Amino acid sequence: MATIYKERRIEVSVEDAWDALADWGALHERLVPGFVTDAHLDGTDRIVSFFNGVTARERLVSSDAQARRLVWSIVDGPYSHHNGAAQVLAHPDGGTRFVWIADLLPDDRAQRADAMMERGIDTVKQTLEGTVTGE
Repeated sequence: MATIYKERRIEVSVEDAWDALADWGALHERLVPGFVTDAHLDGTDRIVSFFNGVTARERLVSSDAQARRLVWSIVDGPYSHHNGAAQVLAHPDGGTRFVWIADLLPDDRAQRADAMMERGIDTVKQTLEGTVTGE
């Protein structure tokens, strides 16, 4: 099983970062606009459309406000198994540590997933720091 780990320091309060991350239905508006072009809820599942035309059904596994951690699984998409987790933590030098981890199968999808996550976490940073200009 492939594991992909991404982390960025973001110049925003951990409370503001968590508020955006925890807004399950507004991913495309508050966290990764342009990277995710649309997201809508179907029950507790989130249907996500990405910039490259890929669509995935994500199931919320847990949202832990105390730990500021969100966990989901892609249940209808390009993987036989996918578990994602994102967590925001106070950075010792100020701002926020944004950590995103995915475990997935098959392994041969890891390189593409890694590139997508790299672009995604850069978009998170730009969005939360207020530098996205409406892609």
